Amino acid sequence: MNDPDFSCYSLKTSLSLMRWPTGRNTVRTDYSPSATLRNRRPFFGAGPKGSASARHEGLILNGNATFRHHNVALLAVNRVQAPVVLSSAEFDERLAPSLKRLRLSKKLLERASGVKERRWWSEGTGFDDAAVEAGGKAMAEAGIEPGQIGLLINTSVTRRNLEPSVASKIHHDLGLPSSAMNFDVANACLGFVNGMSLAANMIDSGQIKYALIVAGEDAQPTQETTFQRLNAENSTREDYLREFATLTLGSGAAAAVVGPADEHPGGHRIVGGVSRAGTQHHELCVGGPAGMYTDTKGLLDNGLDLVVNAWQEAHQSGWDWRSMDRYVTHQVSKSYTNAIIKAVGLIRDRVPVTFPKWGNVGPASLPMTLSQEAETLKPGDRVLCMGVGSGLNTTMMELAW
Repeated sequence: MNDPDFSCYSLKTSLSLMRWPTGRNTVRTDYSPSATLRNRRPFFGAGPKGSASARHEGLILNGNATFRHHNVALLAVNRVQAPVVLSSAEFDERLAPSLKRLRLSKKLLERASGVKERRWWSEGTGFDDAAVEAGGKAMAEAGIEPGQIGLLINTSVTRRNLEPSVASKIHHDLGLPSSAMNFDVANACLGFVNGMSLAANMIDSGQIKYALIVAGEDAQPTQETTFQRLNAENSTREDYLREFATLTLGSGAAAAVVGPADEHPGGHRIVGGVSRAGTQHHELCVGGPAGMYTDTKGLLDNGLDLVVNAWQEAHQSGWDWRSMDRYVTHQVSKSYTNAIIKAVGLIRDRVPVTFPKWGNVGPASLPMTLSQEAETLKPGDRVLCMGVGSGLNTTMMELAW
């Protein structure tokens, strides 16, 4: 869940008196969203036309960050929604003392982020319990028995302990065989897409036949401590902005099963994609047990640059993503979504959003959204998953539905 709310540049207008402290990650006070995007024109590459296989004939591969899978399909993707709904208005009430003292609007959270509500787990339900539930649902939907799973990858950011891996508990609770490898992959909000790619590589290599990828997130502990800090008498407007992204997080879980495409003609081919890193920005969002702190303007600027560069390089390598039937992006906020749509020229009505009702559910947000969209996608549709995680890293993965 240690992922930025790229949208917080909108607070520049809402909090006109706010100024950041000096330092390496200082936010420019002259920042303007329109100025940032003014010269950023949509990039339309001249990718080859035709079927999925024909489109990628003769790809100009750019090292190991451009990839193509040969015989892998997404067999099922499922989600578990946390049951306790909390509106942004309720969060404002929890922060009423500090909002009043700092002269901040109670409606600022929803207005700036577009997050109307988010969810928490019921007492006694853990994020890993939810990941187990999502995994069980995904296997049932795919028609795959636990004994057939050869790999379990947990991509949750949330964890109670440094060791053992969260995957080990999920492996046990699902009753997976001792022959099934299991481990955690942690890469902020990009982890689930990374997990799918790793599993696909292992299926293509013949090492495994079926893989289960899961993510479960619990926003409540971090948000509870954030309330305490922001309601302290010495908290400032700068503190509110630095922890604003934490207030947009939500709880949820997702799981996917992938396997050999030639044995599952009804599956959805994982075609391939690109992955790019901008790790010079690894200090822009730092999260841990004590909280999560973000340079939101820096994350917006540099995150957009990274995505646009990856998009351009993908087109130069032969990928044509101009007219996908669905663009499933990481769910952050309305301003981040609008910026991505404008920056690369996406078709707006093909970009579903779930952050208004679920918030930012970290690595689970993209597969949860894909699970929702799966209800209306039809055979032949082309889907582009566009993941971004603090660090910064991005991966774009094409699915042939």
